[in-house]
Amino acid sequence: MQYKLIRKTKDELFDEEFIHQYHLLLNIGTRDFQLLVIEPVASKVLLLEDFVLPSLTSNEELLLILDQLFDSHALLRAGFWKKIKVAFKNQKFVQVPQALYAEDSLADYLKFNANIDSANETFVASSNKRAQAVTVFAINKDLRNWLAKVYPNNAPVLTHQSAALIEGTMEYAKSRTDNPLYIYVDRFKLHIISCKGEQLIYYNQFAIKQFSDYIKYIMLVMKSLSMDQQTSQIVLWGYIGKNSPHYHEFYKYINNVAFGSQPAYLSFGYVFDEVQDHHFFDLYSIHLID
Repeated sequence: MQYKLIRKTKDELFDEEFIHQYHLLLNIGTRDFQLLVIEPVASKVLLLEDFVLPSLTSNEELLLILDQLFDSHALLRAGFWKKIKVAFKNQKFVQVPQALYAEDSLADYLKFNANIDSANETFVASSNKRAQAVTVFAINKDLRNWLAKVYPNNAPVLTHQSAALIEGTMEYAKSRTDNPLYIYVDRFKLHIISCKGEQLIYYNQFAIKQFSDYIKYIMLVMKSLSMDQQTSQIVLWGYIGKNSPHYHEFYKYINNVAFGSQPAYLSFGYVFDEVQDHHFFDLYSIHLID
């Protein structure tokens, strides 16, 4: 089993001597892993790394790979970051309206949306302030314990990819007067979000096995939201190239597709010009989670 670093972008202002002033953001999936380092005073992105993981079949294999990756990395086991935030990618989550949220009911919320394993999973709540909701999700107990051992004196803020995407999208939507459909194309997943003003209308994620699945799910959601595929605007982020066959395929079915931009709440040096603006939106959005 081997992981592979497929992108590393580092600002010349990054200085290991000042790690105690930086925020470390981690995005953990079953097929990939990203890290981001931010200088929080200027909200400046200093380092981005993207790893793909081998095809894993168990939580034990994921822990083994993460352990190897952290051991070989110059920064990841440092415990004196100013703040550490960790987001998890999985399908065991539910968004609960803030007004209905009760701290002692996490497992009950999840039962509506996922098969949970109370013996091997722990349940976490992450606040979505912009959506006035709480994202409740499950993660493997061994993974949570492993993180606690890696950072024993600096407990990470734990959140979920869906919570970060919702926060990031709602922040982005504040500057728009229209109400487009927002799409994030992840590796093997499609995320669809709709918000109107300061209200979250819709969020869901879909597993993707073939390209036609993208179109099928987008069409279904547009229909359920009474959106016209000929006139409605779509804002697109994620792992899809501007000249890729997949992107051109979108145009056969949906006329008004535009790529989303980098978030305005973060500052990027010139070295990040090599990173396409619509990539890593979920990773950037972790910065908004408290």
